[in-house]
Amino acid sequence: MRRRLVIEAVMLAIYGELFVPEREVEYLIPYSTIQELYELRESREPIMPDREDEAHVRVKIGELISMLEEPFNRKKMERALSVPWSKSLPFPINDNVSLTVIYAIENAEYGEQFDPIETDLILISLHEKAPLLTDQPEFTDKLIDAEVPVQVYDMEDFEYAVEGDHE
Repeated sequence: MRRRLVIEAVMLAIYGELFVPEREVEYLIPYSTIQELYELRESREPIMPDREDEAHVRVKIGELISMLEEPFNRKKMERALSVPWSKSLPFPINDNVSLTVIYAIENAEYGEQFDPIETDLILISLHEKAPLLTDQPEFTDKLIDAEVPVQVYDMEDFEYAVEGDHE
């Protein structure tokens, strides 16, 4: 049985281990974070503190965008954008990894406490009943403080998150 995790698209560029899990994983990605990839690619603001890491992540962002822009993949994504809460067909990355883009529609329930991308992550996690994977401790703290009923894993616990259900 494959594990489903909700993540931001940029995490795929930052963390190479996301592509080599020990079991099958489907990453559920809000479309808003795909849009963010384009913004990050064009931005001069640093993404990573280390210069070499910065260059590597920018290359990976470009590769991810190129993969998503391939005609067949673009068509999959465009279909998902036609109706709120639609999901793309999975984008197979390798034998153990696939990506599914979800067109989440923000609602006011979490919009005041969280930024739009955080809200999309929360809503997809709730809608799909899948845990969140994040590298932002402040986001995790906000989730706990707001008592948002989602399961969340820190990126450092990726292997544990992939192992199975830990409810």
